Amino acid sequence: MQAPNMTRRQFTALSAAAAGGMLIPQGFAAENQYDVDKIPVAQTDHFWYRGKPQGLFVDSQRDNKAFGYSDGKIFLSEDNGHTWPHVAEFPDARHIVFSCILKNGNILFSALAKLYLSTDNLKSYRQITVKNADGSDYLPHEPKNPQNPGWYFHSLSGVNTWEVGGREMLVWGNYCNVVGGAAPVNIYYSTDSGQTVKIAYSFGQNPFFRDDGSGGGGKTGTLLGNPDNPVLCRHIHDVAYNPAENAFYACTGDFNQPFGHECHWLRGIYDAASDRWQWKVLVSAPMNSRYKCGGLNFVDGKLYWISDANGPEPHDRGVFSCDPADIPNPKAHTMLYNPGVESGNMIIQDGVILASHCAPASPLATGFIVSLDMGKTWAQYDLKEFGRRSPCRFHRKNGEGWFRVDLRSYWVTPAEMMFIKPKPSPGTDGTQRQAS
Repeated sequence: MQAPNMTRRQFTALSAAAAGGMLIPQGFAAENQYDVDKIPVAQTDHFWYRGKPQGLFVDSQRDNKAFGYSDGKIFLSEDNGHTWPHVAEFPDARHIVFSCILKNGNILFSALAKLYLSTDNLKSYRQITVKNADGSDYLPHEPKNPQNPGWYFHSLSGVNTWEVGGREMLVWGNYCNVVGGAAPVNIYYSTDSGQTVKIAYSFGQNPFFRDDGSGGGGKTGTLLGNPDNPVLCRHIHDVAYNPAENAFYACTGDFNQPFGHECHWLRGIYDAASDRWQWKVLVSAPMNSRYKCGGLNFVDGKLYWISDANGPEPHDRGVFSCDPADIPNPKAHTMLYNPGVESGNMIIQDGVILASHCAPASPLATGFIVSLDMGKTWAQYDLKEFGRRSPCRFHRKNGEGWFRVDLRSYWVTPAEMMFIKPKPSPGTDGTQRQAS
């Protein structure tokens, strides 16, 4: 299905918003310059959508708050992006590849190989040093190329926090070794709103992604990772929490290597009393299987995910669901939909399933997959006005019902972002409301 045609004026304005890079006009208040209401809204049969504010990249959101950046500055909105009254100087703003707004209002964000925390609405921020399980400092390696220090904290998923045992936990893994330099592969966590960030799991030293100074690493250079762990991967696709089991799940990628597979599924249990983790590898599989995937979501105790399978055909692709106990048993999986292309990004909220195409493998320029009724019916759309982009980092809906989505060039290089607001599911609301 194709998006309805927009007027020339709508298309021009939306394209300008997606391009960004505009300077703040002299005498114009920054808190008004980036109002999301200034962005034209387009629509498909299933959702409304709009691009990013001119000159501002909205990197994360939670409820009515949003965190963004422009050249040399970081911003915080408390009214869904209509005004941005909290501003701070941050020279490395254009290198931000991860941020998270915590329940208590703290903001944790990364730039290059450094992690920062603000506890006072950006009046100040400080660098956070990650801790090992024993409490010692976990320090980034000395990069061969300072311009490529490694994506230590970048996450492919926009959902990284959950209520666990009556308190919020932040848990995420780094998608790395593609651009930005080679990096060790870790799962991180915090139980105190970002004040303390620790290692939950550290993968082993992969000989194919050493720090050779290049953007993705190579077969020469410094080995990175845990030398005592034989489980090797390229990066982490997703980490998710299942409250029905009080367990975390992680999936990794990518390749079939001489030493074995890099695609693993892990299950982790966190013991709050001892502040310790126990992890078990459930599956190790080839890259053309459904286990090379992302978009892990748990709804009413059931697991949903979308396959990123590629490599030798036939490709085992689709949106799948199963009971967590049946993860190692493909015969117990239900395929809900097969979009026909690889994808590793998906979010489920309020019965809406929103996923995307990986642009290099897709016939669509900016492809979206959507179901408004928990997988009973499906549609696909090409939002080609954004150019050739791979949507990822889906954030939960804000206070006005808009998902926040990254738009990456190729499949992972930071480029633009956008917002999507699902329309009412057929049968749940007899009227068609206007987007706001």
